[in-house]
Amino acid sequence: MLVSEQVSEFFFEGARLEYTEFGSRAASRDRLIILLHSQLMPRTMHASLARRLAAAGYRVITLDLLGHGRSDRPTDAKRYSMTAFAHQVVGLLDHLEVDQAVIGGTSLGANVSLEVAFIDPTRVRGMILEMPVLDNAVEAGIIVFAPLIFFGRVTPWAVSLLRSAANAVPRSVVPFWTGIWLDTLAQEPAAMAATVHGIFFGRIAPSSRFRKTLQHPAVVIGHPHDPIHPAADAAMLAEELPNAEFVAAESIVEWRARPDRITDVVLEFLDGLWPARQRRSAGGGTMGA
Repeated sequence: MLVSEQVSEFFFEGARLEYTEFGSRAASRDRLIILLHSQLMPRTMHASLARRLAAAGYRVITLDLLGHGRSDRPTDAKRYSMTAFAHQVVGLLDHLEVDQAVIGGTSLGANVSLEVAFIDPTRVRGMILEMPVLDNAVEAGIIVFAPLIFFGRVTPWAVSLLRSAANAVPRSVVPFWTGIWLDTLAQEPAAMAATVHGIFFGRIAPSSRFRKTLQHPAVVIGHPHDPIHPAADAAMLAEELPNAEFVAAESIVEWRARPDRITDVVLEFLDGLWPARQRRSAGGGTMGA
């Protein structure tokens, strides 16, 4: 499917943040969706989904949060937190001169979406929340991500070696998701350690008490057999949010390998938020989450 794509940047609190805009700004200015990536992954993980939503008549932006992808990567851990990321998203809305958008993302991106609803609820029209990281994911998250602080600060040479090896592989000769994982492995040691440190020592998400007050429409997507993003967290969040729909994926790979079912649910959700829009053909092809 062919949609317009434009890479742009803006500056927030002295840092450069890069984003890609999909779809016609003139045709869908008020139907904006912002998609946020997982921890340490680049915004390109959402490129295929963004193209599908843009082909259906929406304006979609994928953003590299601070410390990720092609955005700046400062080495001060105090620059990183879910709240700081949420303020960057609001900064993007200000930069775009847009009053409101659907905010969504995967893992870290889902939690940041909740934080945006916490710090500036009037800017959120709805939420797409895949694999939120809440109470049931704490232990697995520590086991998986805490060692990255050690590697980044104590053995930075190993992280740099892995970065060099990942960057040596031409992305044009590998499958889409292989390229995404290679980009994820291409970390700068000090910035990676600072990013994980800042996330760990800040709050992971708004409290359950607050989440129960959010009136925003939402679709929550959970996967079975994923210890870092247990489906129990997604199901719990869907129960907490007054206007949420829970979607159970078959596995963590369904929305990547066989995306049509879940993407159709998301499109139906978006149609409900903008019922008067003139929908273009969604076309065919495959997309990722």
